[in-house]
Amino acid sequence: MLKSILFLHVAGGSLSLLSMVIPLVTRKGGVTHRRAGWVFVTGMTLVSITALLLAGTRWATDLTPRGREAGAFLFFVGILTATNVSSGVRVLRTKARSTSGRHPWDLGLPALLTASSVAAAAHGLSTGNHLFTAFAVIGLLAGGGNLAYWLTPPTHPMHWWFEHMSSMLGACIAATTAFLVVNASNLGMETFSLAVWLTPSIIGVPATAIWTRYYRRKFEPISDGVRPLHSSAHP
Repeated sequence: MLKSILFLHVAGGSLSLLSMVIPLVTRKGGVTHRRAGWVFVTGMTLVSITALLLAGTRWATDLTPRGREAGAFLFFVGILTATNVSSGVRVLRTKARSTSGRHPWDLGLPALLTASSVAAAAHGLSTGNHLFTAFAVIGLLAGGGNLAYWLTPPTHPMHWWFEHMSSMLGACIAATTAFLVVNASNLGMETFSLAVWLTPSIIGVPATAIWTRYYRRKFEPISDGVRPLHSSAHP
């Protein structure tokens, strides 16, 4: 059973890695973008579900302190990944909302991520585990930002675009991180080293901010009530 779950996890990760670049470089809202995007979402959904199962199994069966700690950390990363993927899809279903979102799923996942981040931060600070502490910060930013998005009425007509883009890029960072972690030993690095786990975020988070700023400027006429002639309203 565990081997089957691991096989599905690897298959989902491979599917995500092979498809994630296509939506980034193709026309936003086009057929290729949407189809490749759904392939990526399917792969990452599979990765998230199987990661939670594998992490939970390790936590329950490996009773050593290191095993329990690794299981808990990987479970936390699974929640972080799942939140990004879910948000990236759900915002496309609620483009027209003008009030705060109250769907239990939309609020539940980021709330769970935020609570898990607090627990991870407490563990990291109390034990000196910098990996827990660093990812707790990432989780708090992602979970808190996602909660703020759903609980706050939109102030920009393209609110869903920015949230979709940042969530999907967050999922891309997660996929890249997983790839580096799996191949860490081949690169002569330790699996749980800070460099392996944080390099994609160090590069990807600023890149996401720059890209978001670019589109905010591009869509500025929309916020003034005038739609640019050559902009797409679909990610």
